[in-house]
Amino acid sequence: MDIKTIIRDIPDFPQAGILFRDITPLLAHPQGLTTIIKGFASGFADAQIDYVVGMESRGFIVGAPMAQHLGCGFIPVRKPNKLPAAVHQVEYALEYGTDKLEMHQDAFPSGSRVLILDDVIATGGTAAAAAKLVSMAGGSLVGFGFIVELDFLAGRKVLPDVPIVSLVNY
Repeated sequence: MDIKTIIRDIPDFPQAGILFRDITPLLAHPQGLTTIIKGFASGFADAQIDYVVGMESRGFIVGAPMAQHLGCGFIPVRKPNKLPAAVHQVEYALEYGTDKLEMHQDAFPSGSRVLILDDVIATGGTAAAAAKLVSMAGGSLVGFGFIVELDFLAGRKVLPDVPIVSLVNY
C-alpha cells in the first residue's frame, strides 16, 4: 500500500503559505493504520523496545497500537496540566513562540528502552523535547518513528543520534 497517495494536501492551513499534510484519510482507510504499524514494526524489529512514547495528540493514535503490537507499554506525553501525578516538563521553541510538554516522572523504570512515535516531524522541536523527557526519566532512547517527514525543514538534525524511521518523506 502506497500511503503517500492517501495523505491529503491542504493548502494554506493553518495559515497562508503552509501546505499541510493531512493523515486523517490515511487513518480512515481500512488498511491505513495497519500499514503504518507494520512499517514502524519492520523499522524497529530488533530494537527490544520496552515502552512506546507518543506525543499529544496524534502520537497517541500511532503509539498505542504500536505498543500493543510490540507487547510493551505506552506512555503519553502531554501538554501542561493534563497528567495527574508528578511530571517532568520541557519547554521548547516553536516557529512562533514556545510550548511545553510533560511526562510522568514514574512513567517507566530507569534504563527502559524507549521508542518515540509521532505523526509528523517538521522542525524537530516536539520530538527533541520528548527525547529530553525520556532522558530526564532515565530512559534509553532507541529511536524515533514518524509517519511523515518534511525533509526541507531538516528536523532530524536537532534530534539525538538514534535510528529514525519515516514512512513518507516530502
